[in-house]
Amino acid sequence: MDGGLQVAALVAAGAFLMLVLVLAVPILRLRHTVDATTRMINDLNEQTTPLLGDVNTTVKNVNTVLEQVQTSLDGVNLQLAKVDTMTSHAQSVTANVANLATVVSAAAANPLVKVAAFGYGVRRAASARRHAETEREVRDTIKQQRRAARRGDR
Repeated sequence: MDGGLQVAALVAAGAFLMLVLVLAVPILRLRHTVDATTRMINDLNEQTTPLLGDVNTTVKNVNTVLEQVQTSLDGVNLQLAKVDTMTSHAQSVTANVANLATVVSAAAANPLVKVAAFGYGVRRAASARRHAETEREVRDTIKQQRRAARRGDR
């Protein structure tokens, strides 16, 4: 049995050798795939590192610009607040000037109306007086003509 056990061990060793040989081919191919993947990852890492540095620089620049924009917006908001204050003051001044103009107009209008009415009355009286003098002269002339006509008829 010692011989049968040796044959069985020899067959088992041969089968194990065949199994190792069959599995060695995929393992070697897998090793080539892993090596190619490792090279690709290393290349990608070499190319990505400068890109990430550029991205970090760009983000820093964008943050700087955003801070400047925020500062500018703060300044604009401050100026708008000042303009709003000036506008409200100008509106107040305009309202005061309008009220003053109304008061002056009311104060000046009453005496002006009286002066205009007085002037109209004086012109009308002078015109009536001129007409009255003219009418009196015409009446006197007509009376004289009638008297002269009566004297001439007698």
